[in-house]
Amino acid sequence: MANSPHGGILKDLYVRDEPIQASLQAEAETLPYVTLTERQLCDLELILNGGFSPLDGFLTLAEYTSVVETLRLPDGTLWAIPIYLDIARSELDKLGVSTGSRLTLRDPRDDQPLAIITVSDLYTPDFANEAEKVYGANDQAHPAVHYLFNNTRDTFVGGKLQAVNAPQHYDYVAIRRNPTEVRALFKKLNWTRVVAFQTRNPMHRAHRELTVRAARMRHANVLIQPVVGLTKPGDIDHFTRVRVYQAIMPKYPNGMAQLSLLPLAMRMGGPREALWHAIIRKNFGATHFIIGRDHAGPGKNSQGQDFYGPYEAQDLVLKYKDELDIEVVPFQMLTYLPDTDEYMPINEVPKETKTLNISGTELRRRLKTGAPIPEWFSYPEVVRILREANPPRDKQGFTVFLTGLHASGKEAIARALQVALNQEGGRSVSLLLGETIRHELSSELGYTKRERNINVARIGFVAAELTRAGAACIAAPIAPYDEARQLVSQQVDKTGGFYLVHVATPLEACIKNDRAGVYQRAINGEIKGFTGIDDVYEVPENPDLSADITKTSISQIVHEIILLLERDGYIGDR
Repeated sequence: MANSPHGGILKDLYVRDEPIQASLQAEAETLPYVTLTERQLCDLELILNGGFSPLDGFLTLAEYTSVVETLRLPDGTLWAIPIYLDIARSELDKLGVSTGSRLTLRDPRDDQPLAIITVSDLYTPDFANEAEKVYGANDQAHPAVHYLFNNTRDTFVGGKLQAVNAPQHYDYVAIRRNPTEVRALFKKLNWTRVVAFQTRNPMHRAHRELTVRAARMRHANVLIQPVVGLTKPGDIDHFTRVRVYQAIMPKYPNGMAQLSLLPLAMRMGGPREALWHAIIRKNFGATHFIIGRDHAGPGKNSQGQDFYGPYEAQDLVLKYKDELDIEVVPFQMLTYLPDTDEYMPINEVPKETKTLNISGTELRRRLKTGAPIPEWFSYPEVVRILREANPPRDKQGFTVFLTGLHASGKEAIARALQVALNQEGGRSVSLLLGETIRHELSSELGYTKRERNINVARIGFVAAELTRAGAACIAAPIAPYDEARQLVSQQVDKTGGFYLVHVATPLEACIKNDRAGVYQRAINGEIKGFTGIDDVYEVPENPDLSADITKTSISQIVHEIILLLERDGYIGDR
């Protein structure tokens, strides 16, 4: 028999409101509406399907204050993380929203109405207090605190919800199960004792061993329930992770484990988040919940210290174990013993015993460089999936971004580099010259600072997409402003390599090289806002390479760029 929901009743609003769904759908089309953020979408789905029971709406001021200050709802029920609907006061005023208003909440992906909220409260939160009380520090090195101060709107809207439509998902639909469906699955399989395992990372042999040990210890089955909503910035995408989970499921004995996805927006809140996760798994029917070392920890604070102790999350959940009515299965980190070919909790390893481990940082290094990943650490099927998603440098894309004055020689360098990279082979090479982009993508733009930055941003978008696809991209705009160049660097860095090359040919030489006489027209006042004459060129402070064609030949400059690419493993056979 599945565990009872938190608070005693599963608040499945889809089931509750199904008899009036048609009228709610019609009403939703007539009401003022707001479009949800990605985090709000995750939160809403779990309120509506009962995953956040006993919540049946977004928190009012009294509920928010109680949760932040006491880890409880006003009626005394345990609840660890404040769940609120944040909307800008200016938008609320524009919509005419006040207490008693009804508001449609729409899906940001397809604009479908998902729910109607009856507003019972509008209030201004204390972000600093929430950061201190919920996350332990007002430190923006914590991702939830950073989100709080940089992404959260200034007014919270509290009120009860009515379900209109469930969010439509098009990925892994068969294993996206709500609490009602998971409970029905347990009943069908005759599972009465279930250990739930939370993860936001790929699973390897140690994770399989940990979950099987937990099942043996508690005479239970295993629910693998990874998060596929928002996780920590920089985490591996959920598509890759789910392929990994699907590959590892056959490694369990037949009938022992099931995989089901959770659309949760994590806060990386350590102890409080662990308590929240335990409540959620109780709502899904689990009787046991694994909490490992540094559960939902965000890493280091701005002083370089861990935000939370390694077993602080375990301690907090164990403190409330009697109220929670879900048994915590605490685990220390598992380590590999090569002499006996087994994994063991680190606190159980005999002294002088040889152990092996690969950290997350080391795993990322091996994936990036193509270094071997041993089978004692992970399964070949898992490694293959991770390598497909994280190809070594010689299979990744990169952008070489040449910036400099008009007629500085950057276009000639770009064309010569294109020839050299085509000769190297191994990836397609795309050339984005400034004038070409102006003609093809930015013909409506002028030459104000704002318009120049828009043009460079478009180049950055195209370069990032080409880099993501594994191509070599060579861009050669003037790009006179540092801010715009920095934004391009940030875009491309997310998808592959980025190299900033400053073509530092002096203005006098550029004027001499300008056969079209554009500089002379600018000097004569016929052209206004011309870079280098009456508009500034901001010299890059730390380019990867600086080159002057009056001092160095184009072939030598291209060779130096090739050497940079070879140094970092993008070209050449290592």
